[in-house]
Amino acid sequence: MKQHPIGTKISKSQVYEAFNEQWIDIRVKNIAAKLSELRIQTNPRKIKASLQQYCQDLAFEMFIQENQVATENHVTTHINEKILSKLDPTKETEIKNENEKLELKIDNMRIFIVKTRDVWEQYFNGDSIAKYVLRRVGDNKYQFLHKSCQEYYVAQKIVFDIISWKPNVVGVNDQQFQQQFETHIPNLSINCKLLNEELGIIQFIAERIHDNNPIFINLKSRLFRIIESSKNSENVNVAAANAITILNSANINMNYQNWSNIKIPYAILDRAFLEGTNFSNANLDHVRFVQACLNKVNFTNASMNDIYFGEYACLEGHSKKINGIQFSPDGTKILSYSTDKTIRIWDALSRKQLNVLKGHSEEIHIALFSPDSSKVVSCSDDKTVFMWDIPSGEQIQLLKENSWDVRSAEFSSDGSKVVLYSWDETIRVFDLSSGEQVQLLEGHSDRVNRAQFSSDNSKIVSCSDDKSIRIWDVFSGKQLLLLDGHLDRVNGALFTSDGLRVISYSYDKTIRIWDALSGQQIQMLEGHTDDINGIQLSSDGSKILSYSDDTTLRLWNPLSKKQIRVFEGHSSGVTKARFSSDSSKIVSISYDKTIRLWDVLSGKQIQVLEGHSDIITGVEFFPKELRILSCSHDRTIRIWDVAVEKKIQLTEGYLDTITRVQFSFDGSKIASCSVDKTVQLWDTQSGKQIQVFEGHSDRVNGVLFFPDDSKIVSYSLDKTIRVWDVLSGKLLQLLEGHSEWIWKVQFSPDCSKLVSCSADKTIRIWDISSRRQIQLLTEHSDDVNGVQFSPDGSKIVSFSYDNTIRLWDVLSGNQLQVFEGHEDAVEGVQFSPDKSKIVSCSWDKTIRVWDVSSGNQLLLLEGHKDAVNEVQFSPDSIKVVSCSDDKKIRLWSASTGKLIQRLKGHLDCIYGVQFTPNGSKIISYSEDKTIRIWDVSTGRQVQLLEGHNGHINGIHLSPDGSKLVSCSGDKTLRLWSCDNGKIIDVTETSLVKCAWRMGIQSGLSMKGSIWKNAKGLEDQQKVFVKQRDGKL
Repeated sequence: MKQHPIGTKISKSQVYEAFNEQWIDIRVKNIAAKLSELRIQTNPRKIKASLQQYCQDLAFEMFIQENQVATENHVTTHINEKILSKLDPTKETEIKNENEKLELKIDNMRIFIVKTRDVWEQYFNGDSIAKYVLRRVGDNKYQFLHKSCQEYYVAQKIVFDIISWKPNVVGVNDQQFQQQFETHIPNLSINCKLLNEELGIIQFIAERIHDNNPIFINLKSRLFRIIESSKNSENVNVAAANAITILNSANINMNYQNWSNIKIPYAILDRAFLEGTNFSNANLDHVRFVQACLNKVNFTNASMNDIYFGEYACLEGHSKKINGIQFSPDGTKILSYSTDKTIRIWDALSRKQLNVLKGHSEEIHIALFSPDSSKVVSCSDDKTVFMWDIPSGEQIQLLKENSWDVRSAEFSSDGSKVVLYSWDETIRVFDLSSGEQVQLLEGHSDRVNRAQFSSDNSKIVSCSDDKSIRIWDVFSGKQLLLLDGHLDRVNGALFTSDGLRVISYSYDKTIRIWDALSGQQIQMLEGHTDDINGIQLSSDGSKILSYSDDTTLRLWNPLSKKQIRVFEGHSSGVTKARFSSDSSKIVSISYDKTIRLWDVLSGKQIQVLEGHSDIITGVEFFPKELRILSCSHDRTIRIWDVAVEKKIQLTEGYLDTITRVQFSFDGSKIASCSVDKTVQLWDTQSGKQIQVFEGHSDRVNGVLFFPDDSKIVSYSLDKTIRVWDVLSGKLLQLLEGHSEWIWKVQFSPDCSKLVSCSADKTIRIWDISSRRQIQLLTEHSDDVNGVQFSPDGSKIVSFSYDNTIRLWDVLSGNQLQVFEGHEDAVEGVQFSPDKSKIVSCSWDKTIRVWDVSSGNQLLLLEGHKDAVNEVQFSPDSIKVVSCSDDKKIRLWSASTGKLIQRLKGHLDCIYGVQFTPNGSKIISYSEDKTIRIWDVSTGRQVQLLEGHNGHINGIHLSPDGSKLVSCSGDKTLRLWSCDNGKIIDVTETSLVKCAWRMGIQSGLSMKGSIWKNAKGLEDQQKVFVKQRDGKL
């Protein structure tokens, strides 16, 4: 059995390879032992090879026949002569006596054994060798040990079919090689049948693409050749579709390919990276593009019948953040409400906008349909509550005006009343026929968070920040019961459908069930570890669904008091969750900007829907269709299919936002870190993952290489600094001491020390060789945001939320200077290259230049309209560049403080800006998902790098200036290169493109894609393409 070094990442294919080899080895030994007893000589190696080939052929035949059970008759009928020769070995010589040689021909291998005809027949003749390698499940019926074993052998056959082919003549050129290979492709097993329903087979083959075994070295290139061959032949469509699906499963970048005229119908390109690829005149019928990156893709004249995106055209109309959505009770309409002060009514079937309800003068924070779907009630920050008639779109009642701040409303089940609850600690009941207030319910001592009618409309239950729940009589206005028990604010309370129970949830992390008649607490459900944001009852009332800031959803049985299931997958707090109409599925949304679909019975995650670029504020199941509706602060209302996701991608990559990225000093490697608690190492040339460093227990904020590139330093919110060995991936050092999150770590210029700063208000200096803390600096009074060594390593400058900058002596730990003047948190500091000055930037919108020796402020640079996020000296110390949340970059004179250039182009907050080493260019990155390169002398933008689907968190220029790496909230990192030189030398005519992207594509994107004369697109798909910035 093949041995792997300790720490080696073993693929599923390698595990199955080892298992199945061992399984066959045991069988070969058994056969050899029995034959040895009879003094029959055998060649175990050749027997093993023939058994393996037999398994591959039989597994593939079972795959073709769509049957997991093979019978001897079935095998004899369908398996070719090669297999039959193994079932009944051909006797090549005339048998003259009992001890003559027999020749067994198996796949051109000759196994000579000495035996009598009768003895050989006793073990093999007329007897399926299936019994030696398969599991018998009945008379003459055999199965592989597990379906996955069958999938493994099918994959092996397909792979070896592809890689074992050789050209007729050695030394042919690439074109000749391709021509010869193309004649062979129709006969390959990969061309027999689509693999789409056999994701296990796809993934086994995909893993071989990354296998270090040299026999698989040509697999990837030959799959590309198979795709290329479909340009010239209709007979290889199946092979081409399978090949591109496998490459996608292996997370192979397929960007900027010239695939005009290829034919890949039914290919699975979910989450594929296809940026810039040419699909003109291609046959893409029935291809899946769910969550794919289609930016700059050319689909001109492509055949696209029945293509599948997994989502549909958005409901367009709102101009600002959308706060919520709701289906009408009859399921025919959708309402949405927004900070743009409007409510919009949509037809649920046609998706057309029916009405725009205007009247509020401020943001609308709630709007609800009446039970008969004919009216809408709305509440706004303008302190008004309006009632609207849906058919006419007219405002029919003003229930309240400009006196108290209503947070929400609820209709009675008969639609005759509305209850309004407020932060003024009151609850008010209005009669809708008269529009008059009929009850004022007072008793809560803090803001009211929820109020709801009982099903018979005789009572109201309310809850409050005062930690209490109260039940009121609607007709008399009297408080009937006070339910005490929660230890923190009660976020919500509701009656069960029979009115006999009240269920409440609280910031005390508990759910409590109360008797609605006596007020006694019946049950307390515990399990959540953070604030509970909401609950919902299943349609039959038998289950309670809860969701929390602890990132989980939980399902409870209220009768048994037991937690049935925990749904885990979100990386941030879950803000809303809903049952489907039959309660078989759950949909949830989170601050992580994802929508997740769950199966209630199994607890498994079915889908992850990504694409919203801001907080998702609402999600609902369509009442009559297998679809999901969502809305977001990104101003979109999206429609998604409810489907089982085809998770074909291998899991290599990040599970969450990538926070930082760094080139090694020799430029050959890239290190990155993430919210998912891991550090990963990548090969710069190929993008291949080299190592995964695991050990941090919280978000990793940053990563640094040692100057000799032999080690990596990472730091985290888990309060630790870790030193890792690059080659082995082992943890070498663990530096502990900080009591809160670590924000920044930096090497001293001679790399003998590390300096770190933390939310614990301290700065610590560490000696690398001894692993000891040698200085503790404690003068800051708030979080220390950052720290930097002076160029000669003798001093440290630190900056903090306490609005100050401090200068320290490294040797003594003494504070040398305090630079005071900023009026808000200091966000960035840098020494000038000549060490004489410090430049700083702050949330107070200013930049300041300080004299290091005296501590005096030399310059105050004003002009930014919002927080300044980064500032940097030019390499010659003559200029200063700054960037801000005001979307602007400013270039200043470092000597006079005068503004030299204002660089405009970014559409959102700019997080970072830096000079190139020669000072001729500026590189910036932003919340707007772009990286921009600017010419310093002219102030003009010379390059716009687009492709990330999330905000850019960091960039790093390679040491030689030839490449740029970026990381993003979209969970990917990208390597950018220039077609005709280095990144630092680009001009407006240079072509800078993504060389590779690592990570799993999140969200469907098609910006700049071309769909001219694309055939087969439905009308709604054309609208969808336009909405996503595609060009028809």
